[in-house]
Amino acid sequence: SHDASFGYWDSARMETVAIIFMTLAGISFVRYFVVIRSLSLRPISNDREIRTYFTVLAVSIALVSIMLLEHRVHDDFLEALRSSAFHVVSLATTTGYASADYAQWPPFIPVLLMFLGCFVSCAGSTGGGIKMVRMVLLIKQARREMVRIIHPRVVNPVTLGGRAIPSSVMTAVLGYMLIYGAATMGLTFLMLLSGLDIVTAFSAVVATVNNIGPGLGQVGPASNFGVLSAFQLWVLSFAMLLGRLELLTVLVLFTGHFWRR
Repeated sequence: SHDASFGYWDSARMETVAIIFMTLAGISFVRYFVVIRSLSLRPISNDREIRTYFTVLAVSIALVSIMLLEHRVHDDFLEALRSSAFHVVSLATTTGYASADYAQWPPFIPVLLMFLGCFVSCAGSTGGGIKMVRMVLLIKQARREMVRIIHPRVVNPVTLGGRAIPSSVMTAVLGYMLIYGAATMGLTFLMLLSGLDIVTAFSAVVATVNNIGPGLGQVGPASNFGVLSAFQLWVLSFAMLLGRLELLTVLVLFTGHFWRR
């Protein structure tokens, strides 16, 4: 690879191939095994998480393409679509490649790309972040609570793929999200205490906890993490461990119950 990432080659063909394989890598590998065994694509087309995954990618690519054309970043539709598709898929699947300095694009776009990297990848894929299935369950839980406000006695379990999700699973998802938010904010405060600006500090933590790759500010796609101090790099190294091992696996080591056992 090169410091300029995919921008070094500036090749539409290479980016197209990369988009295809990055998209495939963001899907659960278990589904591929089921597809091979059944010789049918139904396990993928019937999976709510994967359908939502493709929907979010498609909507995001369309939105970013429109923004690039609207702000004259690209005058040609195909060029806008190419840039949009590559960066949306790359950041959403936490691959981390870039073919341009998207930090210089309209502010909405780099923030959206960072946001997508937090949750779009499917569980069981190579991607990092919260995972799409957790977001689907959280949205369903929120919808359930709104219905219960209107109809307090209604029986309305959270379902996924036609199956009711046990309350213990929903509790685990909510607990994970609480720890995820607390860890992100706590690590961001540590980075701020070390003297970084808010954009660099927050985006660096988000990028490392979710294993996205580049952040924004001083650690944007045109730069790297080499500009940070030793203390800041240690904090972000811990953040990467937290994210890659799904938070709880690491944090449980700091509890007394684990060592007493």
